[in-house]
Amino acid sequence: METTEKIVEAYVRYVKGWFTIPNIKCSGQLEIDLLAIDASKKKKIRRFHIESGISISVAYSRLTNKPYSSDELKVREKKAKQRRTLGYFTERKFNSKGVVEKLEEYGFTPGYYEKVIVTWGWDDDVPAAAKVSGVTLWDFKEILKEIAQQYREDRTYFTDDTMRTLQLMAKAMS
Repeated sequence: METTEKIVEAYVRYVKGWFTIPNIKCSGQLEIDLLAIDASKKKKIRRFHIESGISISVAYSRLTNKPYSSDELKVREKKAKQRRTLGYFTERKFNSKGVVEKLEEYGFTPGYYEKVIVTWGWDDDVPAAAKVSGVTLWDFKEILKEIAQQYREDRTYFTDDTMRTLQLMAKAMS
């Protein structure tokens, strides 16, 4: 599990208060980054399939709406660019056959869960395209800020290494 995925899971678990299952292996050498369930509403349980794509590289930090090509994903020089497209997430991370089958095993029926991409910003045309694709965007920078705000003064002792590190960092920055 990548560090950024651990941070997203810590956010969902400790800030949002949701149940989580990380890193679910799927057929076709695919993986679901995170499944989350919000059971806080008495009548309606909300399900989330969350995928993270965080890069702070100047060239590849923002999510784009440029065309996605599974063939170009196989070319080493073009792989990073392809992994920063909305199409990469919608076609490969959310809708690949192995992913959909595994989601159904966990009770995530198509149309009855939310798809979320966590990324380090996006191009101006991405939100509208994401909405059409049924995808919600979360900005990783805002997640970090929210964690820091909530736990800067909190005295809770976390045994979760990721959350403890984030809490100590937030306290150090205040």
